[in-house]
This record gives sequence, structure tokens and C-alpha cells, in this order.
Amino acid sequence: MYSNEDIQSAVNAGIITSQTAYALRKHIESRQKASAVDEEHFRLITGFNDIFVVIASLLLLVSTEIIVGKLHDSLGLLASAAMAWGLSEYFIRKRCMALPAIILSLAFVISVGLSSVYLVQNLSIRLFSISLLMSLAAWCHWRRFHVPITVAAGTGAVACGFLYTLWLEFPEIQNNIPLFSMLIFLIGLLVFSLAMYWDALDIQRQTRRTDVAFWLHLLAAPLLVHPVFIMIGVTSGELGLLQMVLVLIIYILIALLSLTIDRRALMVSALGYVLYVFTSLLNKTAVEFTKSFAVVAFVLGAALLLLSVFWHQSRRWVLCLLPSSVARYIPPCKRKWP
Repeated sequence: MYSNEDIQSAVNAGIITSQTAYALRKHIESRQKASAVDEEHFRLITGFNDIFVVIASLLLLVSTEIIVGKLHDSLGLLASAAMAWGLSEYFIRKRCMALPAIILSLAFVISVGLSSVYLVQNLSIRLFSISLLMSLAAWCHWRRFHVPITVAAGTGAVACGFLYTLWLEFPEIQNNIPLFSMLIFLIGLLVFSLAMYWDALDIQRQTRRTDVAFWLHLLAAPLLVHPVFIMIGVTSGELGLLQMVLVLIIYILIALLSLTIDRRALMVSALGYVLYVFTSLLNKTAVEFTKSFAVVAFVLGAALLLLSVFWHQSRRWVLCLLPSSVARYIPPCKRKWP
């Protein structure tokens, strides 16, 4: 990969003209912008040094929690959180390392939240305090370091705390799985709406906001998908042709939604249910389990790879069906074939 300095050195050496260098830079810039919109990029690792730093940081955080925890368990967790914050000051703000940023932000949020476990006896109040502290910790960490996953961590803490508090305080919910599944689905809709809000702030997908949206979509996916499949009886063990048809229809709708918003998390989250349903139905036809699973996995894998190859053409077709008032909030499909 050639840098701007390499291109400029070629101009200085008389290998290419300044006009050619300008045209080359513009061409590369236009390709990068189109790719940024059409692909679901997110930063996970910038080099093996990220893994090295993460391993060393985890050793330091765990040892700090154990040593200081000899005085009091909560103090150990708070000391670990303080250590995670201090490491973040260097490895996130100074070095801008991707994987350590994710791990250190999660370590800080979780350590702060769990510090209340040993201070509160009542289970409901304990769960509420954990979710509250985790959300506050996530907010503080986001304000300082702007790590995209922190927003999803805080949102997930609030959602889980709310759902578990309802589960404990209202016994009738425990005996009504469809009602609790509906509550999870509604929470998922709220998280999905928040993810779409962040997506709409950067439809060109060139800033940190699109990374925030990515992690929120990853959080919303199981909250939306799993309750739907539970409510149609996929987990009940009594699978039939009706469940198979419903699962197929739902997965097609999920694929269309994924194409529309250019996010694949929903499809990945529902993949296990599709495999389970179709494998179970093939087993009823006296097909050996390993063979039925292999057949379903082969067909589904081939279909997903085919969709991946024609993802941009499929998106262009789907976006043509949307009204302009909706399409302006959705990332455009700029890539041409091939």
C-alpha cells in the first residue's frame, strides 16, 4: 500500500507528474469513500501488539483485584477499575489501540458495576445498583475516551437491569414466558431505534458514530430475534411444518431488513434457530442427525455466501423500493458491479 509520501517522492523523482499524482489521490479517495459506505467496517485489532497489550493488561487487572481484594472484595474491584482507567489514558488516548480500547472499557464498566455486589444484600436492589453503576461508568468512560462499545455496554446494563428487576419483582411474569419475551422484544426495539439513530447521524459511515451503531445493532439483534422465535414455539420441542414456514418467512424478512440498513447482525443472530429448525425437521424423516445438519448447513452456507457476493446489487434493488423520505436516513449503495 502506497502512502502520500511515496506518491510525492515519485513526483519529486520525475516518475509521475503532479497532475497524475493528484488524479491518483482523488481516485483512491473516491474508492475508499464508496467502500466505507457499502461495507460494515469496525476496528478490532491494529496489530499483534494489541493482543500482547490485552494479555498483559488482563494479568495486571486480575492481580490488582486479587491483591487489593484481600482487604475487601469491593475495594479490589474498584482498584481494578481504577487500573483500567489509568491504562486507558495511555493505550486509548495516546496510542489509539483498538482491541485494548474494547477490553479496557468493558473491564472498567464491569468492575465498577460489580463493586456493589458485596455491599447490597437485597437481590433486586443489588441488580438495580449494578446496572445503574455500570451505566454511569459507561457514560463517564465514553465522555473521556469515546470508545464505541461503551455506549452499547451502558445500554445493555440498563436493559438487563430493568428486565431482571421485573423478573424478580413480578412473579406472574416468571410464569408467563410469552409476556416476558414480548418485554424483551420491546427493549430490543428501543435498542434498535437507538442504533438507527446513531446510524442516521453518519449515513456515509466515516466517523466513530457508525462504530457506536455497529455495537448497538449487535446488542439489539438477540433482543429482537430470540423472543420472536420463542413466541412461535421453536424452543418448545414440538416442531412442524408451520414452524418451518414461519422461520423461513421471518428469516427472509430479517434478510430484507439487513439489506436495507446494511447491517448483518440480525441475520447472524437468527442463524442458529434456522439451523435448529430445519435440522430437526429432517431428523423426523429418519435422516441421520449428522447428515441432516450437514445438508442444512451446506444449503444455508451457500445461500449466505451467494447473498454476500450479490449484497450490493441486492441492496440497490431493495433501496429502490423505499420512499425517498426513508431512504435519506439509510446508507446509500454506491458500489458498482463488478
